[in-house]
Amino acid sequence: MNSGSANLWPIIIVAGVLTSFIVVGLINKSREGSDYLFAGRYIGRIGGGAAIASNWMSAASFLGMAGLIYLKGYFALAYVIGWTGGYVLLLVLMAGQIRRFGKYTAPDFVGERYGSSTARIVSAVVSIGISLIYTIAQFKGIGMIFAWLFGLDYSRGLLLGAAALVSYVIVAGMLGVARNQQLQYFVLIVSFIVPLMYLAHSLGYFWLLPQFGYGVAIQDLAREFQINFSSPFANGTPFEWVSLCFTLMVGTAGLPHVLSRFYIVPNVRDARWSVAWGLFFIALIYWSAPAYAVFARLMEASAGMPLPSGAARDMADIIVIKSAVMGQVPAWIVGILAAGATCAAFFTSAGLLITGASSFSHDIFYRILNPRASESTKMAVAKGATLVLAAIAVFCAMKPPGMIAEITATAFALAGNTIFPAFLLGIWWGRANGYGVVAGMLTGMVITFAEPVFGRFIPLVATIFPLTSSAFCGAPIVILIIIIVSVLTPPPPEAMRQFLAREVHGHLEE
Repeated sequence: MNSGSANLWPIIIVAGVLTSFIVVGLINKSREGSDYLFAGRYIGRIGGGAAIASNWMSAASFLGMAGLIYLKGYFALAYVIGWTGGYVLLLVLMAGQIRRFGKYTAPDFVGERYGSSTARIVSAVVSIGISLIYTIAQFKGIGMIFAWLFGLDYSRGLLLGAAALVSYVIVAGMLGVARNQQLQYFVLIVSFIVPLMYLAHSLGYFWLLPQFGYGVAIQDLAREFQINFSSPFANGTPFEWVSLCFTLMVGTAGLPHVLSRFYIVPNVRDARWSVAWGLFFIALIYWSAPAYAVFARLMEASAGMPLPSGAARDMADIIVIKSAVMGQVPAWIVGILAAGATCAAFFTSAGLLITGASSFSHDIFYRILNPRASESTKMAVAKGATLVLAAIAVFCAMKPPGMIAEITATAFALAGNTIFPAFLLGIWWGRANGYGVVAGMLTGMVITFAEPVFGRFIPLVATIFPLTSSAFCGAPIVILIIIIVSVLTPPPPEAMRQFLAREVHGHLEE
């Protein structure tokens, strides 16, 4: 995972980019507990879209997606379709309604909508779990990048990167992260596409739009080296592909740190347009990730050194950087690429840690344990929770359980089996109640982890509920359980049902 020696120019460029973000964060340093949790002023529809895209562009998107395509070819496009399709689902079903409901966090929505402290606690625990699993994936990316930058082993690279990340979050809080997001997206898109253009040009392919030009490289792989990247199900069955797509779609629509973005937009139309622009900005990078994977395979095959499966899997998560190095891209351009990868993992981790910490400090500590807590106390609890979550994530990332995108997909499965059904029925079915949502979310948690817990004893469970794709069967089951339990128990307060009819569905804000 490392080159054995430090890479000077990439280190300088990465340090310069991170320093600029830290300076902005310090200038906008959060001084209120609410700022530390989910701050952010409205920055327009396009700016909001850029912020959504920046918030979304994690190590799984910047590094992990290309790594999976490098290993599995066409089959890994399920991640592209699932993650982008999830935003379409969110745009159509929930973005405007979430803005009208106006709650602060996902647990806040669940607690208020269902009038249940138990539902709030379960939702907060789920949100913390999602943030933690997602952060483990990001920390793996951070560890690999810092190991490559400084010529360290993976463990030392992970500790160095985690220390830098936690220092930023504790010092600058969420306000610095939120106000950096447009700048972050600019860095991400430039750092991802400019090196790809150079790589395509050096390999003799259409470089002005390498997102289209790499199709010729796929043909060259098949014709000259018998590597068929476009075979649909060479690495999985149609059921596995559809299950993964569906899980990533509903998981996207249920991620707490994605849903929280709609709190700061002023009206429904801007919420929807922000999602539309965010989807466009995300697509710019998603169109580019397969090109890195194809070029890497082509360069390996041309050099007569296709890696064995084990070695290929070990390096796949950093194949974006490795492909630039193999293609003899200038060191300063590789540094730009490394800076983008670092920012993607760094700031997504920051947002996730903030989300998990806020779920504990706001939704458990303040709402349940100590409603009279002052802002300073909430701030201290949030910072303490951030440190605890980061420590757990670092410990788990020392021996990561899978590839970056695979770990991330587990977080999406948990969101798709729990938060998504709670929001979907909470918005669109007034009869859903607290008893039903608690039963549904608890069932969703069991379904998500059914494969590692029960799969060895009951093979059918592993087939129906694979860890990264369990929501295909799991989410409909959870929705059905919420409906059945809600019908068999007392209805929610009439005031809430009227609020849904009048405020959430009754009019369109300008």
